[in-house]
Amino acid sequence: MSACRSFAPPSLSVAGIAFYGLAWALSFVLIGVVEELLFRGYALSTLASAIGFWPAAVVLGAGFGALHLFNPNENLVGALNVVTYSLFASLTLQRTGSLWFAIGVHAGWDYALTFLYGVPVSGMHAEQRLLEADLHGPTWLTGGAVGPEGSALGLVALAFAVVVFARRVPAKSSSVIRSGQLAAPPAPSSIPRSSPW
Repeated sequence: MSACRSFAPPSLSVAGIAFYGLAWALSFVLIGVVEELLFRGYALSTLASAIGFWPAAVVLGAGFGALHLFNPNENLVGALNVVTYSLFASLTLQRTGSLWFAIGVHAGWDYALTFLYGVPVSGMHAEQRLLEADLHGPTWLTGGAVGPEGSALGLVALAFAVVVFARRVPAKSSSVIRSGQLAAPPAPSSIPRSSPW
């Protein structure tokens, strides 16, 4: 058995494509910012100071995946993929010292699947999308009503992303999270002060 997708031409007008393309882009950037700040921002930093970075990343990733189970049509494979993504996002934070990479991946993934390809994301299917996709094949390959996020291929893609990122992006010593804590900001007395005189 094989998985495939067939796409119907866009049903939106050119103005509709422009409007909904921008509206979905802004929505998913906002969702990426909020979810990354919530699960890999202050909460991760605070919990990591108590139990260590990776144990905290696992706990918050499991919580992130569990919350996705409340989405319509979500399944355990989809939730596992969300946990795996969460650990990948934590790795990007640890290596770069910034959430921006994770925010971009998060927003880009949701935007591409929802608007560009028109497939479900976490069990939710958008009404206004560029392409009309129809998934064919077994659910374990296509994700079925969950979308690609609920497929075994989603897990393979995430594992590949983790390996490539880990090999290509070394930790930066000045911005890494070490021993569960973000690098401390400079002490106020060590910051040069400039005088307007």
